[in-house]
Amino acid sequence: MENRLPTSDKDFVESLIPQRFPFVMVHELTEYSESHLLSGFEIKEDNIFVQDGAFQASGLIEHQAQSVALHTGYKYYLLGKDAPTGYIGAIKSFEAEILPKTGDVLQSEVTILNEIMGVTLVDIITRLNGEVIAKSQMKTAVK
Repeated sequence: MENRLPTSDKDFVESLIPQRFPFVMVHELTEYSESHLLSGFEIKEDNIFVQDGAFQASGLIEHQAQSVALHTGYKYYLLGKDAPTGYIGAIKSFEAEILPKTGDVLQSEVTILNEIMGVTLVDIITRLNGEVIAKSQMKTAVK
């Protein structure tokens, strides 16, 4: 398969994850390797996780989880396969320094720590304007 990075092609990015509008929390894929991914997401006013102009912590968690799904989806794309459905298996830790606002563009860095039998352990760091605003470690599982 063709390497299409970096890309902010909305249709292509959405084809790599199982979520659909209005529940899509990634719009850009800028870097990919077997153990790493950089994703982007612009927070729009009509986002279901925006309350009083702020993107809620639950939205940050969903953005991070979808960044992991984007990693899996792109891996499957490179293999010529459809993206699988995945789930958050466990959130080991989550910290948010600030809640971003409408119009902010998030960048998340996913680091794959371990992957075995469809379960992936990841560290995720989310930045806003280069500053770390959220960190998590979670396990995801592929259906």
